[in-house]
Amino acid sequence: MIVANETTPVTEAWRNFSAGNWQKSVDVRDFIQNNYTPYAGDDTFLKGPTTRTDALWSIVKDLLAKEIAAGGVLDADTKIVSSVDSHGAGYIRKELEQIVGLQTDAPLKRGMLPYGGVRIAQKALEAHGRKMDDQVSEIFAKHRKTHNDGVFDAYTPEIRAARSAGIVTGLPDGYGRGRIIGDYRRVALYGVDRLIAERKKDFAATDNEAFDDEWVRSREEMQDQIRALQALKRMAKAYGFDISRPALNAREAIQWTYFAYLGAVKDQNGAAMSFGRCSTFFDILY
Repeated sequence: MIVANETTPVTEAWRNFSAGNWQKSVDVRDFIQNNYTPYAGDDTFLKGPTTRTDALWSIVKDLLAKEIAAGGVLDADTKIVSSVDSHGAGYIRKELEQIVGLQTDAPLKRGMLPYGGVRIAQKALEAHGRKMDDQVSEIFAKHRKTHNDGVFDAYTPEIRAARSAGIVTGLPDGYGRGRIIGDYRRVALYGVDRLIAERKKDFAATDNEAFDDEWVRSREEMQDQIRALQALKRMAKAYGFDISRPALNAREAIQWTYFAYLGAVKDQNGAAMSFGRCSTFFDILY
């Protein structure tokens, strides 16, 4: 448990919320149950877009038109493999943006994600007149097994035949993730440092457990999660934000939550990734 005093960001961030178990452990559900008041009114509180939003949307529409004219891809990275903090800060028009963050360092610039299958990424680039950097191709051909390669190693001859004949589709060589429904709200409520501390505590708690495959895999994954959270902090810092602490207001809460979602998108390409679980959380913060 993190004990807050009157001068900590935690106290400031949680100043108007009802107490609960959520303060002692990472428990977003308990936070919502203790702080959510249902709204039974109508939609008259909603406002139209601001002049700034209209200006920003005009820029986006122009970029989308250029993307369509270019055959569906305006730009694509051919050298940098996408990850949480692989690219510097990117903006559509910085002075107009209230919530920031792009998947790469420029609007509508596609990230390169070969971990699912390097041949898929290569073919996607080639289809739009681009070529994967030779060094990246060599690394994934000789030194780094992809998800696609691993799945094909496990396939039986019967599975391969059924796949080639088109009898079975949607196999895991092309769909390794399934649908990802992440809970990105805890970054805003607790800050990344608290999440790292909790994961380190979980890691230490397994020190004396039986040594087996599951134990090794679990500890490895927890270390990966800690490194990913650290990378998330670096990504946010590139935009000038310190997400190590909890969000102090509604705008920060949206930005912190979006950074968490953006980090996942940059790692997983955004396909079949839901953002819908955050609505109740935002209702409370507003």
